[in-house]
Formats: sequence, structure tokens, C-alpha cells
Amino acid sequence: MPSSPDSDTNSGARREGDTDSGLESRLHNWVVSNTKLRLLIQFVTWVSVLTLFTETVAAGNGMTLSKQPRDTLAVPRWLYLATGGATIGASALLASFVTDRAFIRYLHSWSVPGPTIDDWRTPVVWTGRGLGIVVLGLAVYLGVTGPQLPTASFTILVTFVVVRAGLPMLTYLGGNLWPVLNPWRGIVSLLPTGFRTYPEGLARWPAVGGLLLLVWVEVIFPVSTIPSVLSIAILGYSVVTIAGAVLVGPNAWFGNADPLSVLFRFFGAVAPVKRRDGKLTVKLPGSDLTNADVITDTSDVAFVIALIWELTYSGFITTQTGAATIETLVSHSNIGVGAVQIRAILIYTLLFVSGYVVFFGAYWYAGVLSRRRTGTYISAKRIAFRFAPSLLAIAAGYHLAHYTGLAVSLSPALGMAIVSPLSPPANPLTLSPPGWFEGLSIAYVLVGHLLAIWAAHATAYELFSSRLVAIRSQYPFILVMIGYTVISLWILSLPGATPPYLP
Repeated sequence: MPSSPDSDTNSGARREGDTDSGLESRLHNWVVSNTKLRLLIQFVTWVSVLTLFTETVAAGNGMTLSKQPRDTLAVPRWLYLATGGATIGASALLASFVTDRAFIRYLHSWSVPGPTIDDWRTPVVWTGRGLGIVVLGLAVYLGVTGPQLPTASFTILVTFVVVRAGLPMLTYLGGNLWPVLNPWRGIVSLLPTGFRTYPEGLARWPAVGGLLLLVWVEVIFPVSTIPSVLSIAILGYSVVTIAGAVLVGPNAWFGNADPLSVLFRFFGAVAPVKRRDGKLTVKLPGSDLTNADVITDTSDVAFVIALIWELTYSGFITTQTGAATIETLVSHSNIGVGAVQIRAILIYTLLFVSGYVVFFGAYWYAGVLSRRRTGTYISAKRIAFRFAPSLLAIAAGYHLAHYTGLAVSLSPALGMAIVSPLSPPANPLTLSPPGWFEGLSIAYVLVGHLLAIWAAHATAYELFSSRLVAIRSQYPFILVMIGYTVISLWILSLPGATPPYLP
């Protein structure tokens, strides 16, 4: 019996539908089976949403600060701070939706191999360390004999624009060049070493104490304004460093006790360029922050917290609120004993130490809370160790926000001092960054925190097998990061001032 036109139509529709379904099925299977494409789609989606949040907050704050002094905000300060904290919280929420372990593993293992460097590494190292020794000698010599104007002093410009600002930026934005440039290691390599064994129990605690001491000296003494004082400080640091490296050996000293070497090594963990098996390798920034060998001791955690706190402290005491706090505490400590300068030094020291203890305690307690919330067999100490590398991204963002303006402003003066170190111009050129430059500081802080959030998220998925446990383990650390964000943004919103009572 012949079929009706309707049946032919339905049959054709079914055949067409079957064809479409087959195409869709094959396309779906191809997309699912193509891991790289699937990961790329997830990555682009996640980054796009985070970029929206970042640009919204950073641009808004940038416009607020662009044409007005820092003491005037176009929006209430509470809203400004809440927006920054909400950005970090929102980024953590968005990161929690990324539960594909293959995607996370792919991002952190992605790399592009570069050229082999073993063949020419030795001459480069000797050239770099030789240059470092020359610069070190000039810094000590010219600090005493050269001009005492800070912006014309080779010693001050090299110390603060290059070593304090530029080299750390180059390290976390590019790669760690300090082992190549370290002048003290170059000197020690010419001397007999290794008379004692470095005590393993000390770990990196000498570096922690050294970093805190360097920051304290920078705050209390006029090393940033009087070249001769800075020259004496550099000479003292050199004596201690060379003596320590000779005593216990360069590898032990610069790997554990020298604060500068440990600082650059930790910042190098954020960098995209690494040295692997004799080759330069390019990775995504912060990829190594999930590695278990970045932080292996409580002293490492203490050092990372010190990196964050010293920048927070330095920023606070150079604001009007910080200066008023110091003046109030000094005036209330007047009990008729000691000069005002002595009391001021004690107050500065007390704030520095107590604030560091609070920052360290907050992070360590987050590790304890994380273990309680997850009920895992993993100890709170190990959890704190694994999440601590993510804080290096925050420290890098703080450093970039704190020192970019200084580096840009004094770069012409630095160039003049390098070209003519023995006779720099009496009135060196300095730059005044535009008003919108202040907005970049906020963006740097937020981007550093966003990278830290992602690193913590990836670490949790590497540490815990359960997805729910991995997500819950991050909550205490996210709260600490939000606290760090609000404090740093609050400091950036305050008008600047000169710290009182200091020479």
C-alpha cells in the first residue's frame, strides 16, 4: 500500500532529524574528547569573568584618585574598601566553580621550553657577579665620598631604585637573576669556606630575623636620606654576609640565612620564567605556587608573612593616620623617662613587632580552622605550609603597588648616576607620575590577590581528594586574604605624610 504524503514527510523529517542528531552527537563527542579545547573554553570563561570584576574595581578607584589628592575620595571610603573585599570574595566564589582537576593540572603544568643555557651560564654568572662586586664597591665608596643629596647619590639610588624596587619586580614579573648578580656570593667563591655545618634546626629563621632587622633599620635610621649612613649599613651587611658564608658555606648561607637571597628565591616562585634541567622554561605566572617544595618549614611561612607585613607597615607609617597614631602613642608614653626620640623608636618597634605577630597569627589560625572545617587527617601545620605560597602573589602585588611610583620617579636620576657615578649632576631630573598612576597601585594589589586566590584553589584540589573538602578548606584563608586586601586598600586611600620623630 502506497504511503501517504504525510508519512513521507514524517519519514523525511525523521531522517533529517537523525542526521542532525548524528552531527550534534559527533560534535559533542569531539569537543568532550578534545581536552585542550575544553580546558581553553573553561579558562577563557573564568578569566573573562575575573577580569570584569578586576577592571570594575580598579577602574573605579583609578578614576577616584586620578585628578584629586589622596585624601579626597569620590565615594565613601567604606564603599571603596567593601568593593575591594567583595572582588576577592567574588573571585573566590568563581574559582570554586572550577572543579575540573584536569583543567587545573593542565594550567599549572603548561610550559614552553626555551633555549639551553648551561653552555653559557658560567661566563654569564661570572660577568654578573663581577658587575655586582663593582657596584657594591662603588656604593660603599661613593656613599662616603660622593654627594650627600639623596636624589644625586649613586649609593641611595642603586640601593632603593634597583635592589629594593627594580630587581624584585624583575624577579616576580620575569625570573630570578639574583644568583647571577649576587656580589657577596662572588666574593665568597674566591675564599675558603665550610668550616662549620649549618644547623638544620635553624632553617630560614636567620633570614626572617635578617629581613625584619633590615626593615627596622630602614625605618629608624636615615639610610634612605643620608648616603654615608647607608654606606655604613651596606658595609656592615657585607661583613656579616661574607663571614657567615665563609663559616657555613655559600650554599647553606645563601639558601637559608641571607634575607636577600631568600627573598629573591621566594619571589622567583611567582615568576613565569624558570630554569629547568639546564633550559629556560616559560610557564604561567604563579604556576609553581602549588608545589609542595616551595614552603617546607614554619620559618618559610614566617618569611612570607614578613614580606607582606613589612610593606603594609611601611605604607601605614607614611600616611597621615599612621603619623597621627605614632604621635598619639608617643605623647601618651611620656612618663618622664627617656627622650622623645627614644620613646618614638620604642613605639615604632612595638607597632612593627606586634603587627607582624598579628599577621602571622591570623594566617596560622586559618590553618587550624581549615583543618577543623574539613576534619582531615592532614595536620594544620602541613595545611599552612601548602597554602602559604599563594601569599607570595599578594606580596608581589603589594611590592609592585608600593614601589612602582618610586622606580618611575627616580629612573632619570638613576640613569644619570650610573652614567656618571663619580660626578652626578647637582640637580638631577625626577619625574612626577600623573594622577591616574595612583589607580595602578589598587589594580596591582587586586591582581596579586586574585592570583593568590587561584593558587590557593589549585593547591586545595591538589591536597584534598574530595571536591567539597577542597572548597571548604579554602574559606579561612580567603577570609585572611580579604582582611589583607581591605587593610592594604585602606592604606592606599589615606593621604601621605612624613613619619614623625625620625631623622
